[in-house]
This record gives sequence, structure tokens and C-alpha cells, in this order.
Amino acid sequence: MRLHVLSGDMISSTHDERWDARLWAALAVLCAVVFLDALDVSMVGVALPSIQSDLGLSTSSLQWVVSGYVLGYGGLLLLGGRTADLLGRRRVFLVALAVFAVASLLGGLVDNGALLIAARFVKGISAAFTAPAALSIITTTFAEGPARNRALSIFTASGASGFSLGLVISGLLTELGWRWTFLMPVPVAVIALVASLKFLPKQHEERAEGGYDLIGAVTITASMLLLVYAVVEAPEAGWGSARTIGSLLAAAALLAVFVVAERRVRHPLVRLGILRSGPLVRANLGLVILFGSYVGFQFVAMQYFQNFLHWSALETALAFLPAGLLVAVTSTKMGGLADRFGTARLIVIGSAALAGGYAFFLRVDADPDLTTLVIPGMILLGIAFALSFPSLNIQATNGVADDEQGLASGLLNTSGQVGGAVVLAIVTAVLTSSAGPDPLSSFRASITVSVILGLLGLGIALTGLRGARTAAAAREKVLEAV
Repeated sequence: MRLHVLSGDMISSTHDERWDARLWAALAVLCAVVFLDALDVSMVGVALPSIQSDLGLSTSSLQWVVSGYVLGYGGLLLLGGRTADLLGRRRVFLVALAVFAVASLLGGLVDNGALLIAARFVKGISAAFTAPAALSIITTTFAEGPARNRALSIFTASGASGFSLGLVISGLLTELGWRWTFLMPVPVAVIALVASLKFLPKQHEERAEGGYDLIGAVTITASMLLLVYAVVEAPEAGWGSARTIGSLLAAAALLAVFVVAERRVRHPLVRLGILRSGPLVRANLGLVILFGSYVGFQFVAMQYFQNFLHWSALETALAFLPAGLLVAVTSTKMGGLADRFGTARLIVIGSAALAGGYAFFLRVDADPDLTTLVIPGMILLGIAFALSFPSLNIQATNGVADDEQGLASGLLNTSGQVGGAVVLAIVTAVLTSSAGPDPLSSFRASITVSVILGLLGLGIALTGLRGARTAAAAREKVLEAV
């Protein structure tokens, strides 16, 4: 097996399957940063009710504290991946990490809702450059197969753990004050930046040729912003109002411009031909559903646990602890499971667990039972993330050329983040439009959105399993013929 190892000032190759200390340190730095990126998506969750009370935000405005980050993240991930391919992954990674640290500091110091959302948007933009750069460093360092699967399972486990444990960490910090949820990443990012300068040495890496597709980046980001705005504001403005219909039409027009631009510009942000890969498309759809449904569920759960049941931030965080621990403990082993059973089977099981976990919470009431509702539901959601998240990353990047690894990783992460923003907008609209004398009915209606998405994801995963069996049968016929 061929394994690429970071050595001196360039990437060298070796047949030694053992990873030296420098390679482990480089992988640890990359994992620490993706942990921070994912942590920042979910860590604000438990703090939302405190932020809403302190800054006087409405429910529809509050969701922008989450959406501002995920839209900045998802809207520019494709540009981030392309920039990493063009300018060099290490350089892009370091600059974006520095911006992330500064934006984190500003977010913890502002005292205005609009400024907080702006700081979150800038943080999301910086993560849009660190995440694909980090992932493409890994996928061009480790040869496709067991070595890459092992590295990716550790990397994605870090992201999944950050996302899952973010709520727990947020609960502890919110007891001190919600601002600490924004300030905590600052020293971690600074330490990671210093370590990156030491353990990610300058490499004579291959860079893709060409230029930037700014038209594509602007149109896709603006389209997503308008779509989320239209859905969030629709309950107040009216679904048939000129503002809502106009915003939706403008979003669709911008998306059409994006597609046309990608077909005509010399160096497109997305080479549309890459979407001919069935496994890559299924992986992207899978992450839209996995991440989107969970972000929406998390937002509703925060309202239910804290505003309705009046649980403290710490009690709310502990409710999510089973899922976070399960992901942190088990997801590093997913690379080996993927080698043995294939990603398609793991994604099917994860998708079934996802839909089942949400279904448990359809029984929410004024006195939820921890042992029969909260804990079983959270365990199922933890299983879903532990199995699906690493498997989707492996499936999306296998078979992709090195010079398009940044594109593939950016496309996958874009799907997840944009899915999170769009589904959160839908859930917020359902939550506010169904509000009435019985808040439990609006919670159940909102959670139903996640259940439906989970079932849709299971259906898509089953088509992937069927495709994997067909491909395996075809390979056996070829071998028999030889």
C-alpha cells in the first residue's frame, strides 16, 4: 500500500504503513480545526434562549444566529475548496484560521443582535475555507483505500464529535454566560494556528490551473440567502405575499444564473460533470438530510427543553450527552467498518436510526420520561451520526482525482451547511405558523419535518445499497471473465 507522509518541506511517499509522530501531529491539527468548525455550528444552540432574552430577539430573528454561520459556511465552501486547489491548501488554511479566531473574539464582545449575526456570518466564511483545505490536505496525503479511510474516519469523527458535544460544552459555558460560548474557541484557534505553522510545513504541492468563478460564488450564496429569508419571513408576510413570492422567484433566478455560469465560464466553481457520479450525489443528498434535519430538530429541542419545560442550560446539555458521547467514542472505528462492510450498508443503518430517533420525540409532552423518550431518542441519533457522517465523507471523495478533492469536499460540506440553513428556515416557519394555545402541537409539527426527512434519507440510502450490489456483481463477472 502506498502512503504519503509529511516530511521536511514537502510530501514524500513511502510504503511504510506506520504513521510517524509528525504525520500524527499534522492530522491532530487538522482534526482540531474541523472540531472547532463543527463545534461552532452547534455550540450556540443551548445559548440561544439566553441570547434571545439578553438581546431581545424574536424567534425568527434568533434563527439567523445559527443560519448566519451555516450560510456563510455553506455559501462559500465551493469557493473555499477551489481557492485551496489554486493557491495551496496550507496557505488558505492558515489565513482562514486566523480570521476565524478574530471573528470569534468579536462575536463574544458585541451587544447588538445584528452585529452578532454579522460576526457569525464572518466566522462561517472563514470556516468555508478551513474545512475544505483541511480535508483536501488529508485526501491528497493519504492514498485511497484503508489509509485514507482511517485518516478520514478520525477527521470526520472529530467533526461529528465537535458537532455532537457542542451542545454539552455550550451548556457548561452558558451557566457562566452566553458570551463564553463565543470566546472559548479563540485560544483554541490560536493554539491550532501556532501548531499548524510547525506541523504543516511548506509543501511543494500540486496546484490546479485556472482562475476563480466569482459569478458562481456570488449567485449561489445570494440564492441561498434569499431562499432562507423568504421561508423564514413567510409566516409573517404571508406565503402568497408579493415579498415571499418575489424572494422565492429571485432565489430561483439566481440559481439558474449559477447553473448557466457553471456551464459557460472557463474555470467553473463546480464542474457539473462531477455530478455524474452516483455515489457522490447520494452522499451530498445524504448530508443535506443528516445535517439539515438535525439542525432543525436541535432548534426546536432548545425551545422545548428551556422555554417550555424550563430546564437549565446544563440540564438541556446533559439531555444531548448520550448522542455526543456515542459519536465521540465510536466514530473513529468507522473507517474499519467501512472497509469491511462498505459505506452503503452503514449509511442505510444510520439513516434508519436517524428517522427512528426523531420519531421518539413526536411523543413530547409536559413531563417527558428520560428513560423511554429522551435517552433512547438521543442514542439513536448518536448511532445515526456515528455511522453516517464518516461513511458519507468516504463515499463522496473516493474515486475523485487529487486536483478535484477540494471541489468534492467543498461540495459535500456545502450540501450539509446549506441543507442546515434551509431546513432550519422551514422548521422555524412551521414552529411560528403553528404556534397557538397548545405549544406542544407546534413542537410536534416541527419535529415531523425532521422525521419526514429522515425517512427520505433512508429511501435514498437504500438506492445506494442496491447500486453497490449491482457494482459488486459487475466486478465479479469481470474477474470471472479474466
